[in-house]
Amino acid sequence: MFQDVAAFRFVGGRVSVDFTATHGLRWREPGVERIPAPADLARWFIEAGLTDITVPVSASALRSAHELREALYRLMRGRVLEEPPDRRAIDVVNRWAAKAPPAIGLTADGSAKRLVAPTAHGLLAFVARDGVDLLGASHADRLRECSSDTCTLLYLDTSRAGSRRWCSMEVCGSRDKMARYRRRAGD
Repeated sequence: MFQDVAAFRFVGGRVSVDFTATHGLRWREPGVERIPAPADLARWFIEAGLTDITVPVSASALRSAHELREALYRLMRGRVLEEPPDRRAIDVVNRWAAKAPPAIGLTADGSAKRLVAPTAHGLLAFVARDGVDLLGASHADRLRECSSDTCTLLYLDTSRAGSRRWCSMEVCGSRDKMARYRRRAGD
């Protein structure tokens, strides 16, 4: 099974967790930067379902996005590893969460909500607020890191038993099962 390592991954269960996946394969240097250019961040906003329009993204906004992403990752992974929170990461996330997110409105038929007039900074504020909401609540104890030796993605375990092991059964879970099968077949 082939998967483009540079493709966006949406297996985290929350937009803030999915945002941390825009830097993949963290176990190898330098990893995979999935938003290397402003246009990539604009595309991520669309693919993440935050907007249906291409939002202008400056080089400065991209640098800010990388800083926010890494702060969220440090806090979330620290929670998984039961480490004390990184104060600098908290400051970065709080600074973004204090900014105004895009307004929310109903669609023309009144059936769904959408973000109104989003900007890159507003969408980053939205992502930061989602991170604060997640990390500041009891369900933060359901944050996990994929059990695959070749994956560092975080995800929110929403399984009833809280025993999910992989970010995605279709990718990492299947690889693990295939590797175990091959080891047994080779014995």
